[in-house]
Amino acid sequence: QVQLVESGGGLVQPGGSLRLSCAASGSIYRINVMGWYRQAPGKQRELVARIRNTGGGDYADSVKGRFTISRDPAQNTVHLQMNSLNPEDTAVYYCNLQQPGYRDSWGQGTQVTVSS
Repeated sequence: QVQLVESGGGLVQPGGSLRLSCAASGSIYRINVMGWYRQAPGKQRELVARIRNTGGGDYADSVKGRFTISRDPAQNTVHLQMNSLNPEDTAVYYCNLQQPGYRDSWGQGTQVTVSS
C-alpha cells in the first residue's frame, strides 16, 4: 500500500503563490507518473499537472505559465509551485501516483482557497 501525504494548502489572496508538496511512502516499486489533480465544488476532478519518471510534464491549459511541477526521485516527493493564483484555482488538490500494474494511489487532498 502506498501512502501519499500532502502539505502546503491554505488561503491566499488573488495574485499570490502557494507551494504544494506530496511525499510518497510504502509499497513503491517503480513510479511512472506523479501529479496533482483538483476538484472544485460541483465539478469533476481534473488534471492540474503531472510529471513522468523521464522528467516530461503535462499541464492543464488553465495553469500553463503559472504552475510548475517538479519531482525529487530520491525522496519520492513531488511539488507544485503555484503563482498568480486566481479564485478559479480554488479547489481541493489531490496528489496522484502511478505505478505499472497497480491501481493509482491518491492522497487525502489539501484545500487551496484563493480569495480576498
